[in-house]
Amino acid sequence: MTDVTKPSEAKHAILDHLKRRGPSEARGIASVLKVTPMAVRQHLYALEDEGLVSFAAAPRHGERGRPSKLWRAEAAADALFADAHAELSVELIGNIRQVFGERGLDKLIAKRTQQQIAAYRAALASATTLKEKVKRLARLRSEAGYMAEAVQDGDGFLLIENHCPICRAATACTGLCRQELDVFRAALGREIVIKRTDHILAGARRCAYSIHSEKL
Repeated sequence: MTDVTKPSEAKHAILDHLKRRGPSEARGIASVLKVTPMAVRQHLYALEDEGLVSFAAAPRHGERGRPSKLWRAEAAADALFADAHAELSVELIGNIRQVFGERGLDKLIAKRTQQQIAAYRAALASATTLKEKVKRLARLRSEAGYMAEAVQDGDGFLLIENHCPICRAATACTGLCRQELDVFRAALGREIVIKRTDHILAGARRCAYSIHSEKL
């Protein structure tokens, strides 16, 4: 993996915004960060030179004038966020697969799943509403590096993960992704319906999960 120089605090704030909110115009970023659009554009062009962001023309919807730029974070920017020891994780997965085979790797994933379920259930045990459970789950996932947030979605919620700190490991071992739904379902309860709607490994910008009560 190519080394990426740590950006300034201002540049990192812009990258953080793009990771959390997706493609954005400079003026929108400036409004959120409370700085001038010119300052944001200067940082964006510098980040573009470093290969960390790119842009496409934003749709004008019939408006006249030059199209504005819609900026997005590139995959190279992921190295600036939590990666959960990617190189070591991938190497260990390969070694485990070679020594113990797929069955042995599946057993280890199952053990990890059980441990996660126990930890999440304990953290969510005192929550009395689905809203509070999803908020706590988002906080737990953020602490693990997923840049997660809970968003109201009609009568239910969206659990959004704007970054995957185990992306390289999950690419090498897809079972890590498969078990996440099992963990969420076990932690939130059998009466809760969970569906993955966006998946980073499938090419999406983020991972997202639709969550609602079966009773609705």
